[in-house]
Amino acid sequence: MLGACPLDCPDTCSWVVTVRDGRAVTLRGNAEHPYTRGALCVKVNRYLEHAAASDRILYPMRRIGPKGSGRFERIGWDEALEEISVRLRDIVERHGGEAIWPYAGTGTLGYLQGTEGIAGRRLWNVLGASRHYLNICSSAGNTGLEQVYGTPGGMDPETFADSRLILLWGTNTLTSGHHLWKFIQDGRAAGAYVVAIDPIRTRTAEQADEHLPIRPGTDAALALGLLNVVLAEGAEDRDFLENHTSGWEDFRAEILRHPPARVAGITGLDEADIRALGLRLAHTRPTGIRATMGIQRHAGGGTAVRTIASIPGVTGDWRRPGGGIAYSTSGHLHLNIDTREDLLARPVRTLTMTRLADELDESVKCLWVYAANPMSSSPDQNRIRERLLREDLFTVVMEQFPTDTVDHADIVLPATMQIEHADLHAGYGHMYLAWNEPAVAPPGECLSTTETFRRLARHMGLTEPSLYDSDLELAEQLLSSGHPSLDGITVDRLRKEGWVRLNVPRPFAPFADGFPTPSGRMRFAPGPAYVPPRTASAALGPYPLALVTPASHTFLNSTFGNNPELLRRSKGPRVLVNPEDASPRGLSDGQRARVFNDAGAFEAVVEISEKVRPGVVASTKGHWRKLSPGGATANAVVGARDADMGRGAVYHDNLVEIGPCDAG
Repeated sequence: MLGACPLDCPDTCSWVVTVRDGRAVTLRGNAEHPYTRGALCVKVNRYLEHAAASDRILYPMRRIGPKGSGRFERIGWDEALEEISVRLRDIVERHGGEAIWPYAGTGTLGYLQGTEGIAGRRLWNVLGASRHYLNICSSAGNTGLEQVYGTPGGMDPETFADSRLILLWGTNTLTSGHHLWKFIQDGRAAGAYVVAIDPIRTRTAEQADEHLPIRPGTDAALALGLLNVVLAEGAEDRDFLENHTSGWEDFRAEILRHPPARVAGITGLDEADIRALGLRLAHTRPTGIRATMGIQRHAGGGTAVRTIASIPGVTGDWRRPGGGIAYSTSGHLHLNIDTREDLLARPVRTLTMTRLADELDESVKCLWVYAANPMSSSPDQNRIRERLLREDLFTVVMEQFPTDTVDHADIVLPATMQIEHADLHAGYGHMYLAWNEPAVAPPGECLSTTETFRRLARHMGLTEPSLYDSDLELAEQLLSSGHPSLDGITVDRLRKEGWVRLNVPRPFAPFADGFPTPSGRMRFAPGPAYVPPRTASAALGPYPLALVTPASHTFLNSTFGNNPELLRRSKGPRVLVNPEDASPRGLSDGQRARVFNDAGAFEAVVEISEKVRPGVVASTKGHWRKLSPGGATANAVVGARDADMGRGAVYHDNLVEIGPCDAG
């Protein structure tokens, strides 16, 4: 049975499930898919084992212990839906629909079952619920790119095979989207030079031709320094600048204010290394830049992506396949995501995902969580827990496993996993649509997201017809936008073939003929081209270390955080500390340490390593709070602050101190 991986990864792999006697027995990457090429990641290779795990939630449950205790009793679906219906009607009548917060995450990126598309949003509009702003992942960078290009869409990642200089900027390809590496290797075989720009010497940085260990959050300054060298060489593409861009003179002046010597002081890189890479950039065509979401999770994140995205406008790399920047391909997808905004009786407020600790106040009477585990994944963990313990808050969680968030629910509804439901997917790191056909029946009484909302609407007596559209009807609606990129793509074709490339040229040079801006030109934005991170002031306060929380090789956000084998491989929460920072703090390799600031603390095993530069510590995300020593994860010290654009998250822009656990 053909399907697709649902997880929050740019690769959205095509997979093949083998079923015997109603059981899924093997799962493998689809060898015929041009991007997947037969391989899955170390995480998803255990997906069938995970779906059959003994701690899978199989039945609706009601809380019987104190909030946060994780104590529940099994109930039936009718009983669960009746209790939910009564509570929701009461909340709407007494407090208005805005007292409901539908909190959706990136646990699945499906356009039917997940956060990318329709799931539940029509129902919430009928009830007048608050809008949910999903800013946790990519919003700062998306906003920055839209200001430059009019879209967050960029390079087709397959064209990195045509690049001759490849900048892997703040991205750990071999951990987070490893299928791109094959195309990078193809480019390398043809002579490409690969540079990793990252505060951590990651798996990817170790395999690159060169690693620049930049200070976190100073990427925009480096981009300006590199372009300063390009201008000094007279290597800017003057024809492209004149005929395809606007705002160049002001941006040029900003570049000239950032010579390599100044940029070296900001970024912590050697001036000679900045000049050398600047020379490569000046004289190597095409240059392809891969920058993913980690690069924009700091105070100046949107500006950083915007400034880096300006590079191919100066060099003219958008003229050629293999030139430009690849952040997300989702801007090239033009589905008809009709959430029926007309069903709203009046405008409603918007509540922000990363501000759960601030905005989950007494005005919110129902928190409905699906495809999300905010107790593990959202900033300001301790304050979130305080809010979830409110007795007047009715919390419903749709889940597959007993997460930290489930422990704080009043009602838990069992959710299907990908092999058990239908869905439509599109990678944000490639140019393909995929259909996921259910391979097996759901275990126990698990229901898909779409079916759960259909049943709830029926139980509440709602009469709006669109609330009852079937999954196939919803999929047909999604594909009905009429955009040329979807020409020839139908649900029937997807179900038959499994995956289809968007109707775009191959090779794809998306802006060779202009940009989707009102003028048709790329825009160099006015104003500062570098916004310093909060960690730039580390030396001035009591918390002198910059904490970054990169992706784990064994978890996908907090998905798989309870898988026994992947937990073993992760070796538990660890914190990388440079020897120069470890010695004065009395830290030794393998010692348990406490990482802390004013927001909270978490415990982790120290790994003394030069993989991080002095002044920087790193601890991977994805661990569950209740499975971590001290009952906290790195998000206990991550602030609920906004980046400069799109209210983006700031997971890589936090100041901490660290000491031995026995030091208090």
